[in-house]
Amino acid sequence: MKTVVAYILAGGRSSRMGRDKALLQLAGKPLIARAVELAHEVTGNVKIVGEPEKLAAYAAVVADVYRDRGPLGGIHAALRESEAELNLILAVDLPYIPARFLEYLLTRAESSNAAVTVPFLAGYFQPLCAVYSKQFLSPAERALAEGRNKIDQLFGEVMLCAISEKDMAASGFNSSIFRNLNTPEDWEQAVHDFAQDSD
Repeated sequence: MKTVVAYILAGGRSSRMGRDKALLQLAGKPLIARAVELAHEVTGNVKIVGEPEKLAAYAAVVADVYRDRGPLGGIHAALRESEAELNLILAVDLPYIPARFLEYLLTRAESSNAAVTVPFLAGYFQPLCAVYSKQFLSPAERALAEGRNKIDQLFGEVMLCAISEKDMAASGFNSSIFRNLNTPEDWEQAVHDFAQDSD
C-alpha cells in the first residue's frame, strides 16, 4: 500500500445545524473523535483540517490557507501540507461510512493512479469521501486564487477514477452510507440510528 494520510475536514461553519458539528456527541463521542477513529482503521496517519484551538485534542490540526472557502479550501490545505501519494479526505459529518468502504476506496485509488478517486452516485460526486493525490493541489490552488470554490468543476481538469453505484453495489455498499448531518433533523435521525445500533 502506498503511503496514505487521512484528513478529516472539520472547518465548516455548520450554519444549517446551528452548532459546531465536529463537537456534537453521537452515541457518547464527538463526531470528530468518531471520524478520527474511523480513519485510523485504514491508516496510522490521521490529521484534521480546521481550527487548532478547538480540535487539537483529537489529532494534529492543519489550518486553512484560504479561509472560509468551504471544502475546497480544506482539501487544498490538506494537499499543501501532505507529503503522501494518497490523501483520504473525509468530512466530519459522515458517521455512516464504514471502515471497509474506506479500504475499498483506497484500493481503487492505488490501482487507478488517478488524481482523484471519488464515488459517483445518482448524478452527483461525493468529493468529501474521496482520495486525492498531490496532482490535485495545482488545480485547487488555481481555482481558489481565482475565487472559485466548486470542487467537482475541477474534476474535468484531472485524471479521475469515478466509482459508480454499480461498482459499489458489487462490493456490498449502497448510497445510504453517504448520509451526512446538515440539519437538526439529520442529527435527530442519526442519534436514533446509533442508539438502535448500541441496543
